[in-house]
Amino acid sequence: MIGSSIYLTEPLTERDHQELKQLAQAGFSGVFTSLHIPEDDAAALLPRLRQLATWCQETKQTLTADISADFVAKLGWDLARPESILAAGVTALRLDFGVDLPTIARLSRAMPVALNASTLDEPDLNQLAEAGADFSHIEAWHNFYPRPETGLARDWFVAKNRLFHRHGLKTQAFIPGDGVLRGPLFKGLPTLEDHRNWAPLAAMLDLQTLGTDLIYVGDNALSEASLRAIAANQQDGTVTLRVAGLPETLAQTWHNRPDAARDVIRIEESRFALPLDRPAPSTMQSRPLGTLTVDNTAYGRYAGEVQLTTCDLPADEAVNVLGRVIEPDRPLLDFIGGGQALTLVPAPK
Repeated sequence: MIGSSIYLTEPLTERDHQELKQLAQAGFSGVFTSLHIPEDDAAALLPRLRQLATWCQETKQTLTADISADFVAKLGWDLARPESILAAGVTALRLDFGVDLPTIARLSRAMPVALNASTLDEPDLNQLAEAGADFSHIEAWHNFYPRPETGLARDWFVAKNRLFHRHGLKTQAFIPGDGVLRGPLFKGLPTLEDHRNWAPLAAMLDLQTLGTDLIYVGDNALSEASLRAIAANQQDGTVTLRVAGLPETLAQTWHNRPDAARDVIRIEESRFALPLDRPAPSTMQSRPLGTLTVDNTAYGRYAGEVQLTTCDLPADEAVNVLGRVIEPDRPLLDFIGGGQALTLVPAPK
């Protein structure tokens, strides 16, 4: 599943409400918020939390709140009485600092609980099992990392997820947004450092290949283009690529040939639909990864075939260069296998 993040440091607005509706229409089914930021005032947070909970119920999205033991008390909640928490409209709690394992085990028998994947280890899981925890209500949530160079290493992330899956826990991770970024650094909020400058769709698909069960956007918002790309992927699996220099006739949905090539994505329909004239040779150009090309008349019967390079290739007198996939979208090329639908759209100017 895919979810978003809404933070309560400022009053919620009708714009927040409308964006939440758009996210639900795009296939988002969960919201994450934080309730233990030290500078926040509990009296101001509670009405905002109730409003957010109402909107989540309206749009049929879950609401997971990140909270510490100290702030639970400030809100007037009692972990021994889960009904006091559920009454506020919160679906699940992400517990971090200061909550002991027996308390977590008891709480898990009444409501979903998310635990910090970075600090949760096998002895903890064994103790939770001994305390009678309901593992179907426990999830392992990774952190996001605002400072560049501090996001998780891929191998460590995969190893932790394997541990949690062995014990029957679902895993969660964050991808960066590309709309309104969250301060104070405004450098994205990914779990994996690899994803910091990737398009959100690319980061989402990568986490899926790594067996991540729940994926949330860590930042405040996605760009309209990324929301459309994720919505299209959620609906029918299409991968959307933004291309600088894209000819207008190619701005549509295509398919990679089912017999996937090693070095290029071959647009299956291009030689038959003929969206371009069979071009004459032009000035030769190199073809770095993500280059959009068309075979010219020097290639004989291949003339008119449109391709995207999936590695760096040299110039070829029989191939004309048309444009290039923008850098944040280039990781998406790895997710376009045989028969995959791909939509080409103009890059923002």
